[in-house]
Amino acid sequence: MIQSLVTNTRFRWDIVRTYLFDVLIINGIGWTLILTATSMIIAIVLAIVLAFMRQSDNPLFRYVSWVWVWFFRGTPVYTQLVFWGLVSTLYPKIILGVPFGPEWFSFDTSTLITATFGAIVGLGLNESAYLAEIFRAGLKSVDNGQMEAAEALGMRRSKVMWRIILPQAMRVIIPPTGNETIGMLKTTSLVLAIPFTLDLTFVSNTLANRTYLPIPLLIVAAIWYLVITSVLMVGQYFIEKHYGKGVDNVMKAPVKATEVAAAAHAHPMNTTNGTTEGGK
Repeated sequence: MIQSLVTNTRFRWDIVRTYLFDVLIINGIGWTLILTATSMIIAIVLAIVLAFMRQSDNPLFRYVSWVWVWFFRGTPVYTQLVFWGLVSTLYPKIILGVPFGPEWFSFDTSTLITATFGAIVGLGLNESAYLAEIFRAGLKSVDNGQMEAAEALGMRRSKVMWRIILPQAMRVIIPPTGNETIGMLKTTSLVLAIPFTLDLTFVSNTLANRTYLPIPLLIVAAIWYLVITSVLMVGQYFIEKHYGKGVDNVMKAPVKATEVAAAAHAHPMNTTNGTTEGGK
């Protein structure tokens, strides 16, 4: 494999070096990161609300949360993005007013819901359904006794959730959320369905069509996706390490257990009554 990568001239590594730091490619990376970050922020906020709604005693909240998760997990993200691109066709104008009465304000949908807006909201809404289930699993992983003990001390339910339950649930939430973030980074390549034409995949495909050299431009995109993913994985590692304190850091057993035991028997500890410990 290594020999093929080095000797096969069809890979056109000279073209890869030429376009690796091209201005259009760098701009595409920037827009890909913007889409990933903003969509994940929207998804996390919605997922927290949806997870709390699923845990609520109110049946209406539980039903609305379940329907939301059912719909956005049950339909392909590409299909959802296509609909966001066709919103202006379905609703040319957005009108605020009294139903069957006078109109107060009206907005042109094509100017209000742009391709950028549709891409961010479409990705965020879809991802919120998956993160809601992850957050719900994290909340359920914390024993109910934690909540009962905190309430017995007089703490408010909201304070218990943010100060006691969530910090413990983060140990379960962080790993799959990190995976979803990396998945979101690659899912941004589907925003051409809206169409959004500034992300890394679309830009690299456009350059490939212009130069009639698809392989080297695909390699350029793959290299940058690997670099960004690697950085995200490093960040995920340190976040997991932070929230795993006291649980994941198990003290290792002595390497030379026999020698440690022999040393303890050779130097017994003195006790207060004059006897010794550590063996006969």
